[in-house]
Amino acid sequence: PKDDPSCRPQKVCLCPFLPVHPLHISTNLYIIQHPAEENKVLRTVPLLAACLPQDKVKVKIGRRFSEERDPELSAICRNPGTLILYPGAEAINLEELISNSPNHLSTIIIIDGTWSQAKDIFYKNSLFRLPRQVQLKTSVSSQYVIRTQPTNRCLSTLECAAVALSILEKNDHIQETLLRPLQALCSFQLQHGAQIRLSKEHLLKNGLYPKPMPKNKRKLRKMELLMNSVKI
Repeated sequence: PKDDPSCRPQKVCLCPFLPVHPLHISTNLYIIQHPAEENKVLRTVPLLAACLPQDKVKVKIGRRFSEERDPELSAICRNPGTLILYPGAEAINLEELISNSPNHLSTIIIIDGTWSQAKDIFYKNSLFRLPRQVQLKTSVSSQYVIRTQPTNRCLSTLECAAVALSILEKNDHIQETLLRPLQALCSFQLQHGAQIRLSKEHLLKNGLYPKPMPKNKRKLRKMELLMNSVKI
């Protein structure tokens, strides 16, 4: 299959960087993937899925979900042991929740897409307001340097899952293991002509942004917030 990391040419095959056996985890990972991500070449979800047991990772593609059409997803969202990873004023830091929560946390939902796509999915699907909303309190910069991020603190889906699962499973080895194929992917791409993609925030702050500033007031305001390091 085209998503299998082993389908890459042999000299850039990522199999040596995958765990020999899938990582043992008790948490279920539910990825909500925007349809536009499905055809992108440099995606991180296939790498993530290759490192984890098949019965622990579910990828659901779409933009709109409802209780009638998606009873399984609805049941998961209504389960008190389910979390959704999406930053914001309503979100609790995952580390704090783990230390204060006596309940068993069985599932974490992560939205896969650009930041604007993820925002659209989160706010336009009432199902995703049912689970407890969590965010990652991390100062780590993304290692996914071959794809442009809005800010220096934005992480790829794989990186978010790696940090979240390490916290939920109380096992730092998970994060190291999941990041290994991503580091290899970026290294291979850079060796074969790809360039390091600096964040929009970095480009704007240093006067390096290559495109004209938008005329649309809302988009211009977002750019100004990025330049001033304000969370959007």
